[in-house]
Amino acid sequence: MADRRGMPVYFLAIIATLSICNAVASSSVVHPVSDPHRSAAVELFTPAGRSLSLEETYEALRTFEVLGVGKAKLRSDGCLSVLEVLKSAPSSPKDLYYALKVNGLSKCTSERAVFEIAASRLKAALSDASSLLDYHYTVGGLVLIKDQSPDVDVALSDAKGTFQSIKALSQSDGRWRYGSNNPESSTYAAGVALETLAGIIKLEDSEISPSMISAVGNDIKKLFDSIEKYDDGTFYFDEKVVESLEYRGPLATSSAVVVGLSSFASVASEKIDIPGEVLLGLAKFFLAIGVPGDSKDLFYQINALACLENNRRVSVPLILSLPATVLSLTKKDQLKVRVTTVLGANSPPLKLKLRQVLKSDAADVSVIDSQELTHDSEGGFYYLDVLPDNIDVGKYKFVFQILLEDPEHKKSYATGGRIHVPIYVSGVVNVENAVIAVLDSDLGTVDTQKNLDLVKRNDISLSANHLQKLRLSFQLSTPRGLAYTPHQAFLRLKHETKVEHIFVVGNTGKQFELVLDFLRLVEKFYYLSGRYELEVAVGDSVMENSFLWPIGHIELDIPEAPEKAPRPPPVAADPYSRFEVKAEIQHIFRAPEKRPPKELSLAFLGLSFLPFIGFLGGLLSLGVNLKNFPSAPVPATFALLFQVGIGAVLGLYMLFWLKLDLFTTLKAVGLLGAFLLFVGHRILSHLAATSAKLKSA
Repeated sequence: MADRRGMPVYFLAIIATLSICNAVASSSVVHPVSDPHRSAAVELFTPAGRSLSLEETYEALRTFEVLGVGKAKLRSDGCLSVLEVLKSAPSSPKDLYYALKVNGLSKCTSERAVFEIAASRLKAALSDASSLLDYHYTVGGLVLIKDQSPDVDVALSDAKGTFQSIKALSQSDGRWRYGSNNPESSTYAAGVALETLAGIIKLEDSEISPSMISAVGNDIKKLFDSIEKYDDGTFYFDEKVVESLEYRGPLATSSAVVVGLSSFASVASEKIDIPGEVLLGLAKFFLAIGVPGDSKDLFYQINALACLENNRRVSVPLILSLPATVLSLTKKDQLKVRVTTVLGANSPPLKLKLRQVLKSDAADVSVIDSQELTHDSEGGFYYLDVLPDNIDVGKYKFVFQILLEDPEHKKSYATGGRIHVPIYVSGVVNVENAVIAVLDSDLGTVDTQKNLDLVKRNDISLSANHLQKLRLSFQLSTPRGLAYTPHQAFLRLKHETKVEHIFVVGNTGKQFELVLDFLRLVEKFYYLSGRYELEVAVGDSVMENSFLWPIGHIELDIPEAPEKAPRPPPVAADPYSRFEVKAEIQHIFRAPEKRPPKELSLAFLGLSFLPFIGFLGGLLSLGVNLKNFPSAPVPATFALLFQVGIGAVLGLYMLFWLKLDLFTTLKAVGLLGAFLLFVGHRILSHLAATSAKLKSA
């Protein structure tokens, strides 16, 4: 392949199209839980430098149990924490609940006395419960004690009243409130409530009437009426008020509802009728997330999927997945499909049929008849050995249908009807009859013609003037021998001054052809004569041999540019040029000017003080004194301001010699002069009036 360093972005896009489309196609197909989930669980639930809380410990153990990651193990201090909570009086119902959860998985203790202490404290907390979470932790803890130590008395004193107290928090749309003082309804709370009600039925089945259970079943149906849906058939739950303090997100909310549904369905006397496509859509939602990067999200995902798989009272979703959604005709790839449960377990006996194959540009017409895929019992795949001849290179939508062999399994498994899967069929496209020629403009006769081999580099040399034309033509065909039209086909001409021109190679039906009339292109070429490098680029997402080949050069003779002809644009700088070694900068400093001797400068400095000395001498010769300084407050103020103004003028005189320029000094003198004129006039007027009074006296 040609060296692509410095290649423009738009040509790189041609080569990258295949991988991008493959990723998009793969993202629309879900896969069951696999080894990446197990690796993520080990990494996320083993944090370095800190110990896990009981809640986090339970989530880790539960996730490991479902994924089969070895044997669930605790840190050395894990069981000590469990025993401390179970025996400690100040422990909250939440701590007791998660301690019992952890104990059920790790078997820290089986002492009856420990469970009796925990049960008595949970019963006491249940009598004071007022919120949904209080009921959830207390009832859930008692159910765990019953599972771990059946001999302990966990009977509820008022199971019916507790059931009705929780039911009173339900809303007309199937959602629940967290408490009687909390007016906000929550979908997440609905899942918690269903799990709690299931616990009450499990503890006191005889006291809960079928009508009460049926009422909760109606609430479940109302809740599923508000489920949200994507266009691809994915279903999920989310809170209606996202600004709520209790908002937890679609993953946590959907997981809570699935866990609550599974728990309630396992104890209900009648099967809860939830459409199979909804359960399958929920499974697709959890699996489409991939591998979460957060331990809490991973627990929500795995726990919900385990509930969907293990509860036979609701339909178990079956997942259709493909190891590859890109099939190569050239390599004769097989179409392989696997049908499993959400956790990757084998499916019941079934038949898998390929009902239709729809081409992307003709979505209503199937290119094949219905076919049944062959089952490989050893590998667990259903496969189509050879793609039908009607399937050529291109983009398709394969339509599968799962048919369960046992009629009884139709009540237990959800298959989802017809399943649409986008598949790309790729192949090596044949490039034939590639020719480049220089034509005479008048008659169109061939002046120079050379054959090209676009499977590799070419190094042809052509010459033409502005009165001639350049023609490039080639044919493309698929592995089936049919004409093929790629997504992109370009010819690029690059002048020796780095000015580039790109032209689209058109499709005439029989072949791809481009004719460049240089007479009409002289302005576009900016009247630049000289050597032009030629490159051909052809690419498509399903074309395995997309290429960008240099094919040679052409010497083009174009007349000189007129006076008002457009000028070539500035050549874009190479983005890598800033990393090159810069040229060393040679600094040349100006030689210092000659200055007078030091003694002369000092003498001039002394002379600059002579005016000030003369001023002081004049004051002494005039006999300056303060005998006539006014004593009245107002005249004294003006006299003082006048003296300050005189001092400011002297200070300005000094600053002028030290740092100020002439213009700044003149501005300051103007302001001080106006000030001195005002205060001087007032004090002199006062002195004149005083002198006149003395003379008249």
